[in-house]
Amino acid sequence: MTEQSIIVRTGTPADVHDMMELARLATEENGLVKPNKIKLLQDIWAALNLERGIVGIIGEPGTVPEAAILLRIDEIQYGDDPCILEKAIYVHPDFRSAKGGRAAKLCDFALDMQKQFDMPLVIGILSNDRTEAKVRLYERKFGHAHGAYWIIGAKTGQWVGEVAPE
Repeated sequence: MTEQSIIVRTGTPADVHDMMELARLATEENGLVKPNKIKLLQDIWAALNLERGIVGIIGEPGTVPEAAILLRIDEIQYGDDPCILEKAIYVHPDFRSAKGGRAAKLCDFALDMQKQFDMPLVIGILSNDRTEAKVRLYERKFGHAHGAYWIIGAKTGQWVGEVAPE
């Protein structure tokens, strides 16, 4: 598949089960704490219904997405003005070495949404795996970073194997 043939489509409510599976994979790999399935579903469902958010998906409807980005429109905790907050960007492990630049396409989708909605986009990386490569991609797409995070006392994905609440 060439980079030109990779399309990011807008997710719909019909994608909910496939997105939940992708969310399961993402939280197993990058989750800082045990995921709450109800909270995941609430964020995903609202965005799939274009309620203060949007989901960009690479892949055919009815299959687990090759990659996806979840964007929500919300206020930052100290203000009233809306921003686009990236909640998750994830490429399925089966498609990371495939040609086409799926992560870059999702970044382009986020930039398109920022221009369309004309509000600030807040996007970042929370990962212990290939972080430097992800930072390089984000710097190419978004420019210089405006901050950084440190996690003390935990590591992404460390909760896997613990019993997750239902």
